Formats: sequence, C-alpha cells, structure tokens
Amino acid sequence: MDNVFIVIAAYNEERAIGEVINGLKAKHYNNIVVVDDGSKDKTSDIAAQHGATVITHVLNRGQGAALKTAIDFALQENADIIVTFDADGQHRVEDLPAMIAPVASGEVDITLGSRFLAQGSNVPGLRKFWLRMGSLLFRALYGVKLTDSHNGFRALSRHAAETIEIKADRMEHASEIIDQIGAHKLRYQEVPVVIHYTAYSKAHSSQGMFPALKIFFRTITHKFLR
Repeated sequence: MDNVFIVIAAYNEERAIGEVINGLKAKHYNNIVVVDDGSKDKTSDIAAQHGATVITHVLNRGQGAALKTAIDFALQENADIIVTFDADGQHRVEDLPAMIAPVASGEVDITLGSRFLAQGSNVPGLRKFWLRMGSLLFRALYGVKLTDSHNGFRALSRHAAETIEIKADRMEHASEIIDQIGAHKLRYQEVPVVIHYTAYSKAHSSQGMFPALKIFFRTITHKFLR
C-alpha cells in the first residue's frame, strides 16, 4: 500500500481525538499526525497516548497553519498520499478507501469529499446554503467545479501536497486550496462522503452567518488583491 499519512488539525479536541485515532488505527492507518494548535486542554496528551505523532503549536494559529505544519511533516517523512481528516469525529474512516483509490492509481492529483453526492449527511440548513453559494463562487473565481465548497476531507498525492502552498492561517485556507487546484491545473475529483454532524461537532465549527460571510469576503479579497 502507498505510504499514506492522515493529518489532523486539532484545537481543544480532548473529547473526540482519542476515538478518532482509534477508529483510524482499527483500519490500519497507522501514520497519523496530529497538530495541536495551541489547545488549552489535554488534546496533545490524549493524541499521544492513542499512538499519534503529535506536533504542538504553542499559540493558536488556525486550522490552515496547523494543516500546513502537518503536511510539511508528512512530506519530510516521505508520504506518498496525505489525507486531511477532522479531529471532531465528523469524517468516517469507511470513506477513506474511496478517497484514496483515485490518487493511489494516479488517476487524479487530489480528491475532495462531497457531502452532497451521498445520502446520510445531516447538513444544517444555513450551512447547506453557504456551501452551495461557495460552490458557485469557486466556479466563478477559480474555474473549479464542485458540489461541496468547504469540505475538510481531502486526499492529496505527493505532487499535489508539494504544489499547494497554504499561506492562510485560518479557515480561508480551504478557499486557497481550491484556488491553487485551478491555478496549477491539478487533476481533481469529488468523492461521495458522509459527514456526521453532532451537537459537539457543530459547537466546534463555524455554523453561523457571520463566520461564513467573513470567509466569503476574505476569499474575494484574497483573489483580487494578492
């Protein structure tokens, strides 16, 4: 099997991170890198106890910065495929083979999970609206056709991971990745995945209108003022 690394950005995820790591290890995904992005709880300790490689940011820098740290580490460790995976339990281990297969075969450079191509994702109504709006924005700005504009479940080939440079420290990194897929003409494919929303995971993500609007306008600003 290709050298697959699972990279996880985590911030105050002591309640979920152990179970997430256990689920991955149960299916023999053993190269797990957790970047603790300045947590104030026991995220680092629990992740290490469950067998992950843990890298710690002393200060909370944001999910984009944490993923960049994790991806850079995986590349240094000679990863062939790098999967970005959520720390809060929203992503399913069962979806990993379908995410990885097109990259492992060389068919594409990157796969992106879509919760709108599969049944079972209980997407909150307002979030669904902003995700749909984001898809239209990405098509207009970047020429990348997606059904799901902000899914953190991705599998990158080594080439894609070396090509995409994450500069945005916080949530705008997701838009930045799509921008670079279009700019570098990386081969991409959406893969149906199921996202599990729980009271816990919704409390740990940006669900409201203000965070969505902020990301929306920062995306436009980044595109035209860079």
